[in-house]
Amino acid sequence: MTPATPPITEEDIAEFLIHTPGFFERHAELLTAVQLTSPHGGRAVSLQERQAEMLRDKIKLLEQRLMEMMRHGNENMLIADRMLRWARQMFLVARPVDLPAVLISEMKSQFSVPQAALKLWDVAEVYAGEPFAQGASDDVRSLASSLTAPYCGVNAGFDAVRWLDDPQAAASLALIPLRAGAAGPAFGLLILASPDSQRYQAGMATDFLERIAELASAALSRVRDD
Repeated sequence: MTPATPPITEEDIAEFLIHTPGFFERHAELLTAVQLTSPHGGRAVSLQERQAEMLRDKIKLLEQRLMEMMRHGNENMLIADRMLRWARQMFLVARPVDLPAVLISEMKSQFSVPQAALKLWDVAEVYAGEPFAQGASDDVRSLASSLTAPYCGVNAGFDAVRWLDDPQAAASLALIPLRAGAAGPAFGLLILASPDSQRYQAGMATDFLERIAELASAALSRVRDD
């Protein structure tokens, strides 16, 4: 008894068409005879029309991705330009004692940060009595040294929030440790705060905040006790 031939599956047909590119050249009439359902309105369209629709959808998706990339690129250019202006203002500061105040005021101005504050420790003795060198508790110093990258997230009651003018209005925070190098203990902490709980989110990219930390650390080295 001859064994039954297994039925042809859709996979078999697909495999045949893939490996037989000349099929539709020899049977061109099928391109218009085959009717498919269009996802745009549910009407019946030919295979050629369906392919054209699929191509248009792919082009539309690529255009959307391109526009998104351009938007992100423009946003990054704006941020980089603001960072340049912020760094320039710090270069123009003549007296080291004025650096922390200028850094904070320009941070608020250039980046539209509602609240910002800064505390330093291990400063030169001549600056030990300045407001920026007062008020950093041991817990804050320990926290700053433990951060390997800027913290972004909700206000979880950090002690450093008390440095802000209006601690109650700080819904989200960025805590930026300041270091002399890539490693080693921190010598300061910069805090940025916003009433918008989504402004600084956990998991957000911190590349620009890390560049801010590097620039601020380098500028503030002028007040350190080296």
